[in-house]
Amino acid sequence: MAHSSQPRLLALHALKLKGFADASALSSSSGQAPSELDRILVDLASEGLVSRREGRLSGWTLTPEGRAEHERLVLSDVDDSNRRSDIDDAYRRFMVINADLLDTCTAWQLKTAGDLRIINDHADAEYDDEVRARLAAIHETARPICSDLADTMDRFASYGPRLQLALDRVMDGQDDWFTRPVIDSYHTVWFELHEDLLSSLGIERSKEAAR
Repeated sequence: MAHSSQPRLLALHALKLKGFADASALSSSSGQAPSELDRILVDLASEGLVSRREGRLSGWTLTPEGRAEHERLVLSDVDDSNRRSDIDDAYRRFMVINADLLDTCTAWQLKTAGDLRIINDHADAEYDDEVRARLAAIHETARPICSDLADTMDRFASYGPRLQLALDRVMDGQDDWFTRPVIDSYHTVWFELHEDLLSSLGIERSKEAAR
């Protein structure tokens, strides 16, 4: 049975992955309703673990104390799950295809013209279809990884469906769902999954290549 994380950790963790967001944006990552998140975030703010910024862009962010508390809680949560080795195995499989995914995202944004890289204006339908096919092939390899992760901890369960939804929209011609950062595009969700794995295993991104 997959391990269930506490709501308090889920809120902190979603905010760690997003960096800065309101409750509605955190909902897809945490699996919690925006109304529930609002209540939890207010409580976390009273503890000095999160702060809210108002203005043209309003949202929540972790405080330095919140980042430390998140790190402590997420590592403890993984230990409590007794699934660290399974998460580590999934992470290693993820890293085998991570570079291909990043290269495919770059190919979606830029094209090669002689010795130059130029912005892809998406006027070449054949080229775009080839890049979409590359993404679909990578997704097929990622699906069992996401499934295995969902079996370890409940908080990993959203990645498979979110990646599938983004892929479906890309294949349907909704180009923003490939790499656009302000929505749950394929790249956005992939980046969050990568960050989630790093946090769960206590790996610093700067030292990742040394593993």
